[in-house]
Amino acid sequence: MPTLNWIGKDEIVQHDKEVKFKLFKKVKGCSVGDKSKNLLIHGDNLEALKALMPYYQGQIKCIYIDPPYNTGNENWVYNDNVNSPKIKKWLKSKVNREDLTRHDKWLCMMYPRLKLLKELLSDEGVIFISINEDELYNLKHLCDEIFDETNYLTTFTVKVRHEDRILKGDKDFHEVVEYLLMYRKSLKYKPLKREIDNTSLSEYVYEVKELKSPKKIKLGSKEVELLREDEFKIKKIPPSEKALKKINIRGSIKEGNSSGRFYMAYLDKVRDNYKGCLIKVSGMGADRLGYRYFLMPSSEKKSNGDYFQGVPVDRPQSKEIPFPNYLDFESDFNRVGYEGGVDFRNGKKPIHFLMHLFDIAGARSDKEAIIVDSFAGSGSTAHAVMEFNKKYIGKRKFILIEMEDYAKTITAERIKKSIQLENYKEGFEFCELGKPLFDEKGDIEEECSFEQLATYIYFTETQTNIDKREIKGNFIGEFKPKNSEYYLIFKDKYTNVLKRNFIEKINKNNNKKVIYADLCLIDKDTLEKNNIQFKQIPYEVKKY
Repeated sequence: MPTLNWIGKDEIVQHDKEVKFKLFKKVKGCSVGDKSKNLLIHGDNLEALKALMPYYQGQIKCIYIDPPYNTGNENWVYNDNVNSPKIKKWLKSKVNREDLTRHDKWLCMMYPRLKLLKELLSDEGVIFISINEDELYNLKHLCDEIFDETNYLTTFTVKVRHEDRILKGDKDFHEVVEYLLMYRKSLKYKPLKREIDNTSLSEYVYEVKELKSPKKIKLGSKEVELLREDEFKIKKIPPSEKALKKINIRGSIKEGNSSGRFYMAYLDKVRDNYKGCLIKVSGMGADRLGYRYFLMPSSEKKSNGDYFQGVPVDRPQSKEIPFPNYLDFESDFNRVGYEGGVDFRNGKKPIHFLMHLFDIAGARSDKEAIIVDSFAGSGSTAHAVMEFNKKYIGKRKFILIEMEDYAKTITAERIKKSIQLENYKEGFEFCELGKPLFDEKGDIEEECSFEQLATYIYFTETQTNIDKREIKGNFIGEFKPKNSEYYLIFKDKYTNVLKRNFIEKINKNNNKKVIYADLCLIDKDTLEKNNIQFKQIPYEVKKY
C-alpha cells in the first residue's frame, strides 16, 4: 500500500507512547449533576485521549471530529512537545498560509491523535472526520495508513451552503461543499442500510376532479383540508383486510414520509359530517402524487377510530437500500449559528447532521452507545446526543474534549443550556487534566486516588478496562484469560505494606495473585506457596 511521507513523520509515529499519562480532576462548579458518565474534558486532546484509555479503550461506538481544516486563515498553533529539535522549533508558532511546512505540521498533529482514537473505538465502531479540500487527500492517505485502507468506507460530499452565498476570501471557486471521511475499526462493522417505503402510490392513485373550496379543520395537532366525496373517486383499494395494517392510533394524523407512504383511516371525530373525505395535510410534501392522507369511505371498512396503512399485497412493505454518500444539509448549516444559544463563529455543526451520522454508525439500535468528539468546539455533539436519546429512546453517552479556554465559557455553557432545553436528566461532569501519574522523580503523584491507580494498573496489566463493580477493598479485578487476580495496597504514601495477615483477605482459589504495594514483608517461599507475585510501587507499575 502506498504511504504518505512528510517532514517530521519519523519523529511522531510513536509520539503517543511518549505522552505522559495524566490524571483527571473533576470541577464540580462547572458540572451539572453528580457521577454522570457524560464528560467534557478541558485540556490538550492528545493528553486527554491517552488519559481516557484505561477507562474506554475499545468501547466507543462512534467518533466524530472536526479538526482544523488548515486553510491558512485559522492561525492554529502546533503544541505537541515531540522529542525532536526540528519539531521543537514549531512550538507556539501560528500556522498560516505563508508557512511552507503547514501541511507537515498538520499531519504531525493529526497522526498521534488518530492512533489513539482508533484504540478507543470498539470493533464495531466507526469514525467520521469533517474536512475541506486543503487537507482532504493528505487525510485520506493518513487514515489509510492508520486504520488500514480495507476499513475505508466512503467520503461523503456534504452540501453546506448555497451557490449564491459567497465566502470572504480570494479563492477562484466558491466552496459549496465540504467532505466527511468514514472509517471503521474492523470488519465487524457492517455498513447499515436505510429502510424506505416500498408501497406504490401508483396502485392507489386518486383521480381528483376540479377542486371546490376545501374545508379546513384541525385534526389532533394538524391543520388539514377536507375534500368532499363528489370531488374525487377511488381508482383502486386493497382487495382484502389482510392488506391493511392496523396502527392503533386514535384521533390524530399519523405522519408519512417523503417516499410517499400514506394512511387510510375512519375517525369517529369526522365520521358523521365527512364520510369518505380525502384529507390533505400541508407541509408534508403531499403534492408529490396528489394527497398523502385520506379517510376510508365508511362503506368500505368500519372501525373504532383506528388508522390503517395501505399496503400493496404483491410486494414487501419496505426495502433496504444503502445510505447515499451525498448529504444535503445546506439549510441546517445556514441556521446553525442559532443553535445552542452560544456565539461560536464558523465552527458549529448542525445537530441534525450529527444525528444522521449517529444513525449511520448504528447508534439507533445501540441504546448504550458512547460517542466521542475530541475537537468539541461549541459542544454540538453533546447537544446532538441528547436529541438523539430523546428521539430514539436510550442512554447514550458523550465524551467531549476541548483544549481552548472557551471550554468553560462556551462549550460547557452550551451543554448546560441543552440540558435545560431537552430536559436531560443525566447531566455531565467537567474535568480538567491534572498532574501526570508519575512525578519527575518517578513516584506516584500524591493527588492520585486508589481508584485512579487501580484503573491504570488493571489496564496496563490486561489491556482491558476495569469493571469498577468488581472492586472490593484491595481486590481490583480478575482477568480470566490469564487466570490472574489483581490487588492494590495503596492508601498513604510509603505505608502500603504487604504483610502475612493480608493473605487471609485474598480469594482462596488457584488463580495467580498479583499484589501491588510499596513494600513486602512476606518471604519468597510463602509467596510461591500462595501463588502470589509481588510488584513494588512505583518501580513495577508499567509506563503506558
